[in-house]
Amino acid sequence: MSTTRAPHGRPPLRAGRPWPRWPRPSAGAEQALLEVLHSGRWSIASPYDGNPTHEQRFAARFAAYLGVGNCVPTASGTASLMTALEACGVGAGDEVIVPALSWAASASTVLGVNAVPVFADVDPGTLCLDPAAAEAAITPATKAIMVVHLYSAVAELAALRALADRHGLALIEDSAQAHGASYRGRKVGTVGDAGTFSMHHTKLLSSGEGGAAVTHDARIARRIEHLRADGRCRSTAPPAPGLPELVESGELMGSNRCLSEFQSALLTAQLEELDGLNAVRRANAETLDRLLGGMGLTPQRTSPGTTERTYFGYAVGLPGAVLSTMPAETVAGALTVELGLHVKQVYPPLYASPLYDPASRPRFDIGSGHLDRLVRGRHDLPVAEQAARSFLTFHHAALLGEEADMEDIAEAFRRVLGSCAELPG
Repeated sequence: MSTTRAPHGRPPLRAGRPWPRWPRPSAGAEQALLEVLHSGRWSIASPYDGNPTHEQRFAARFAAYLGVGNCVPTASGTASLMTALEACGVGAGDEVIVPALSWAASASTVLGVNAVPVFADVDPGTLCLDPAAAEAAITPATKAIMVVHLYSAVAELAALRALADRHGLALIEDSAQAHGASYRGRKVGTVGDAGTFSMHHTKLLSSGEGGAAVTHDARIARRIEHLRADGRCRSTAPPAPGLPELVESGELMGSNRCLSEFQSALLTAQLEELDGLNAVRRANAETLDRLLGGMGLTPQRTSPGTTERTYFGYAVGLPGAVLSTMPAETVAGALTVELGLHVKQVYPPLYASPLYDPASRPRFDIGSGHLDRLVRGRHDLPVAEQAARSFLTFHHAALLGEEADMEDIAEAFRRVLGSCAELPG
């Protein structure tokens, strides 16, 4: 991180003191990887050797952890979302309601199945999809609602589930940032028709890249299995050793979006430590809520039905008095210098994001008028826009520190907000 002097002229608060690293291997990770390395079986398409693949083992463990009937690992969170959308019947020209505030994949995956993302506003406290806004966005072309559990919040799943059922729509939970969170006693990802997870480098459960789709519906699971393995699925009975375990069923054409055996083994090991690390993050976040809330900042809330909260990112809103003197971007830059920790604004509204530009991809111009339905900039969603202007966030690795580290974060906010006049506007 930069050693630039802080705005008040003193050395940065955390000069030379590092934050916890992420990702970090669990106790069993190295042995798990060595086992795959010497197994001769690095892919689920490898010849059968008489044992379940590490992918099967991870799928069973993760499904049991979540309390769901089916888990299909995938190559990425994006792959899990795209296969879940298709498996739930979303296709060309269909509309999918997505929250206006989210990572680019919430929209690009909808585009990837030739459907149309329809942006709906978010709740000002949780920053997650507002059920009332989602209902207002429903049209005869709507096929599904995608809900994202964002940063540290669980969305209002009861209202969204009821809304989807009332209108005959699929509900897809993007739980990429919420491994282990729960709502009314159920793990997130298990309330929708399908739930999806990312195991990217940054995520709470990580194998560098990777993902998984989960569902209670065996039919949806079988479709996802075909969609992620070039139209193949596992045979109902184990083949003889040396023969392929995947069979060409002819049921459904797919693409290669499989998780490798290395990633699967790593995830099985990492899953052992997920709950313990989430507990550390949660305790430190509660300390920050108290410290920053006492300074007039507004920590992100979660929905009332949340029974277990997790933290992919800690998000907090700046007071209006600060924003009237300088943009959030300036405050974030000063905090980054003070802490040696990347503090940034939350995602911009998807329709204004530089990562959302369907016109840059000729593949999305699939017919008369379709590309026009995807055009950027024709939106007025004030809550998402205000949140993007006022909320800052930083990565969950910092929440794996000690209480003294949380006090440093609060002190950095105190210094930066107290020296607003010194910061360039």
